[in-house]
Amino acid sequence: MEVLIFPDSQSLDRKSADLVESQITTFRDSVIGLATGSSPLGLYQELCRRHQEQGLSFAKVKTFNLDEYVGIPDDHPQSYRTFMNKHLFKHIDIDLGNTHVPNGMAENPLETGPAYEQKIEEAGGIDLQVLGVGTDGHIGFNEPTSSLGSVTRVKTLTEQTFEDNSRFFTADEFQPKLAITMGIKTILDARRVILVAQGENKADAVRDMVEGPLSAFCPASALQLHQRTTILIDEAAASKLQLRDYYQFVGKMQEQLTEKHSPSDWVRR
Repeated sequence: MEVLIFPDSQSLDRKSADLVESQITTFRDSVIGLATGSSPLGLYQELCRRHQEQGLSFAKVKTFNLDEYVGIPDDHPQSYRTFMNKHLFKHIDIDLGNTHVPNGMAENPLETGPAYEQKIEEAGGIDLQVLGVGTDGHIGFNEPTSSLGSVTRVKTLTEQTFEDNSRFFTADEFQPKLAITMGIKTILDARRVILVAQGENKADAVRDMVEGPLSAFCPASALQLHQRTTILIDEAAASKLQLRDYYQFVGKMQEQLTEKHSPSDWVRR
């Protein structure tokens, strides 16, 4: 696990966009896993800018989103399909037919998970997975105590997640308590993972994810098992890391090494 600490959100967003752009320009038909929420917004804005101003193309890219609420349609203002269209898809040259979000309105939601796993397999697997992390350490909607071997399925949201997300719903609006989410195993099967986190409210989760024990109580700690995970965080999110100075030192050393050597950093199926 590589930990990169940035002085501000702008530099974090640029670096995370660099990693996504490198994947796409190396393999133009890359399969990218995407997250929603506030954490990746800066990344998506930077990717949109690079498409519009620098010609970064997503024409052959396929995407799979981590999760979706059960019980709200694609065109609902709070659906994750709406979120992705608004913040990324409508501003780049991606084929919307190549963008996938779990079907929250399926007649039988229990069948959605296996079908989604099959689509990922048919696409050749996920090359690069983008993640955020919840204040309780969840990734996707894999809440605390989720199985580290889980695959895409229906999950019941914790009260913490429900409360965290309530700000997006009006008081008289239906707010789902169920979601369909990629599992932790599904995430770990990605060839590379990047996770972005900003703000002091994520500091506990970042500490437990990076330096805590491997535990289902902090689902993000499962990333310790992944050989190619990069954690990109700002100073506030890094504030509770015991080895913070070490991570910053390692980051500088790796930057110097990269300047001298340019190994092929991306692998494919």
